[in-house]
Amino acid sequence: QVQVVESGGGLVKAGGSLRLSCAASRSFLGNYAIGWFRQAPGKERDGVSCINIDDATTYYLDSVKGRFTISRDNSKNTVYLQMNSLISEDTAVYYCATARGCPTVPQVANFGVWGQGTQVTVSS
Repeated sequence: QVQVVESGGGLVKAGGSLRLSCAASRSFLGNYAIGWFRQAPGKERDGVSCINIDDATTYYLDSVKGRFTISRDNSKNTVYLQMNSLISEDTAVYYCATARGCPTVPQVANFGVWGQGTQVTVSS
């Protein structure tokens, strides 16, 4: 079973950028979709973005469209989440997780293997 590990979180000022990485323990080509979720204190874990590994079709939460970009490098078994124009509302722990395909609206129940999360803090 594939395992995933997130990295790239940190503290950034509003308007800044971060790139998160989700590294898989083995090739997931053709087998998985990778989703990014985030969870702020006291709130539910929400789906932010998702990418299908085979055809690279993507999903974005409305509030991040135009600011976040998901991509994958199959040769490195890694999916990235480029986050630009960050705002304080983006502050959360960000998780990546695997699924057999990106659902229309990514939800926690659709995803099986989760990473440990990486903290993103946006200061105003």
